[in-house]
Amino acid sequence: MYIRDYSVQQYQVPQFIDIEDRIIGPLTLKQFMYLLGAAAVALVGWFFLYIPLFILFAVPIIAVFTAMAFVKINGRPLPTILMNAINYYLKPRLYLWRQAKEKHPAEAQAPASKTPALPGIPKISESKLADLAWSLDIKEKIEREHK
Repeated sequence: MYIRDYSVQQYQVPQFIDIEDRIIGPLTLKQFMYLLGAAAVALVGWFFLYIPLFILFAVPIIAVFTAMAFVKINGRPLPTILMNAINYYLKPRLYLWRQAKEKHPAEAQAPASKTPALPGIPKISESKLADLAWSLDIKEKIEREHK
């Protein structure tokens, strides 16, 4: 009976997962689709519009499609920036801060020392704590001087 050793197998891990694949020549699929849209607008505009109207309407649209295919701002493609801008202006931007509910005046005046102490743990007052800190500081100074 043959037992296969799986610990020896190696797998190749993709390294460039944030780069789009080049599908058509040096263009990605998205770039090709934007340029195809620009060509369609140019073709329809050329056949159905007079030359001045073609220049007025179709050329800016072709320029926008071409920019969407190739322009990147701070490493982000132009369609992403345009969608973020549209969402920013269309979605509400009202943020409300809700203050924590205030305690009732009777609860606020209650002394804070009414918290139950855990069994086996002695309470230390501020004066005892200050005495302990002072004695530790003095003990450290004396030990340093005698060395």
